[in-house]
Amino acid sequence: MKEKVIRSVSPFNNELKLKGFNAFQIECDGNATRIYSRKDFYKICLTTGKSIIHYADKSFEADGTVLFFGNPHIPYSWETLSTSYQGYTCLFSEDFLKLSERSESLQQSPLFKIGGTPILEITTTQREFLNTLFMKMIEEQQSDYAYKDELVRNYINLIIHEALKLQPSEKFNTQQNAASRLTAVFLELLERQFPIETTDRPLLLKTAQDYAQTLSVHVNHLNRAVKEVTGKPTTTLITERIVSEAKALLQHTNWTVADIGYALGFDYPTYFNNYFKKATGVNPTSFRGKQIV
Repeated sequence: MKEKVIRSVSPFNNELKLKGFNAFQIECDGNATRIYSRKDFYKICLTTGKSIIHYADKSFEADGTVLFFGNPHIPYSWETLSTSYQGYTCLFSEDFLKLSERSESLQQSPLFKIGGTPILEITTTQREFLNTLFMKMIEEQQSDYAYKDELVRNYINLIIHEALKLQPSEKFNTQQNAASRLTAVFLELLERQFPIETTDRPLLLKTAQDYAQTLSVHVNHLNRAVKEVTGKPTTTLITERIVSEAKALLQHTNWTVADIGYALGFDYPTYFNNYFKKATGVNPTSFRGKQIV
């Protein structure tokens, strides 16, 4: 049998996962493209400098101070154009913020949802006020105050409310090659659904329609773009990735076939069995048996 690969976790990521929150100051020199790919943490970033932010299938040119809201389910990257930039970042899980009385889903917020306005231009006065909130968060997370988490949640909510009062930026530009960009976003979003690490959080995006809805595009538009760039239909790529994950789970876990099917978004074992057999020619149990021998 193949050995299971154990991935090391950095102290930063381990602390972030345990606390559900982390805030820190950023100050970088040189040009770089930064991609944040955690599946379970939202991001608020206040930065000053010249850069291009690629968010889903759009791009935004920033020259000054911007406040950015990142949804972990939506691919984005940050390309720095100036020789240096500075600011603050906070990362947090939705569960961390929901411990407060705020009940609205973050994915439905106009600041975080795919069709929303995640980037806002900030004046000097607004920057000074927001700088204070970020510094307070950093200070509190290092303190021994028993209710510091509640204070941090209040600061995050205050930043969100301040942002909701601001005028969203209108400087979004679509990529020159829209099909390539949309396909890249789809493929990255597809990959972000994996690996499956637990049986109690089933796969949410299983069909081309699911991905189109998440990306706020018509499913026919998504299909045309993906087929043009990859030569394969959207459904084929989704099926290939789900089957690949199913094979890995069958080989490297002791989960039952029913548990694996449920984790991959199938309500009934027979649905998973039929799906897997149609794609591979064998049922999941037979596939697992061949790997053990």
